[in-house]
Amino acid sequence: MSHLQKLKIVAVGGGTGLASVLRGFKSLECDLTAIVTVADDGGSSGKLRKDMGMLPPGDIRNCLLALAEAEPDMANLFNHRFTRGTLAGHNFGNLFLAAMTEMTGDFQLAVRTMSRILAVRGRVVPATLSDVTLRAVMDDGSVVLGEYAIPQVRKRIVRLSLCPPEPPALDDAVSAIRRADGIVIGPGSLYTSVIPNLLVPGIREAIATSKARKIYVCNIMTQPGETDGYSVADHVLAIEKHAGRLVTSVLANIAEAPAETAAKYAGEGRYQVRLDRAALIERGYSVVPGDYLSKGDLARHDSSKLARSIIGFVSDKGASTLRGRKVASGT
Repeated sequence: MSHLQKLKIVAVGGGTGLASVLRGFKSLECDLTAIVTVADDGGSSGKLRKDMGMLPPGDIRNCLLALAEAEPDMANLFNHRFTRGTLAGHNFGNLFLAAMTEMTGDFQLAVRTMSRILAVRGRVVPATLSDVTLRAVMDDGSVVLGEYAIPQVRKRIVRLSLCPPEPPALDDAVSAIRRADGIVIGPGSLYTSVIPNLLVPGIREAIATSKARKIYVCNIMTQPGETDGYSVADHVLAIEKHAGRLVTSVLANIAEAPAETAAKYAGEGRYQVRLDRAALIERGYSVVPGDYLSKGDLARHDSSKLARSIIGFVSDKGASTLRGRKVASGT
């Protein structure tokens, strides 16, 4: 356990994907920092962003709750979503961050206050404090603005960028990356949660020059309007295209979802991401395959399995065997 206490882990992403990683790390004695995208412009976050001129709080709130040690009732309160009246659709945690931001004039202070109330294990920081909008160029040449709108048009994304370009990275985020023993990118929506962080020059450059062990956690399922038909290698190549070669290894699930679950997702146009292991190895990546599927009727990562595997990778326990392992279902 003393070794785990020394490990400094940085997880980069957003949405429910990043929260699933953090939830697994909560029970492990490691120094954890989550770096979260601020490009969200849909739902409650989008309304607060527009009405109050603040950073979108939703992804930050999700990550704080994933790391919370507070009593369940307190966590449930901050996760409560109003269903009636003018507050319908808003989440209490989002409104709390909005109130604290208005009171103090400081979004970071608002996040720290919520962290303290929820007894959060670790730190949650935005990638940048700039008001950024995602811009996507599609395969037909059309341009779509906004994190929420991009997957809705159901076209293939060719290039993603931020408006304004090159926003400054948060100093705390860059410092955490420079200190890290391990850096985890993903899982999460590839183009709207993961890559936006890497379009912040300071974040991208700090990861690229870091001596930490670096791994990308690929999604279990494809996402309509973002990664239709994508294999694991396609996910990795998209990151390379936008941010260069940032990781050395790729963690991928090879367990098959139950037929009933797979059929339900297929009805939504979502399918399991295929591990094309040979293509990754040919490009020089090591592969960390395994059964990372959670039990139940949702095809999601098992947070505990994920965290344990990442800790093993960062601490280099069994890493050599993982690099050389042959997995029949993943070839």
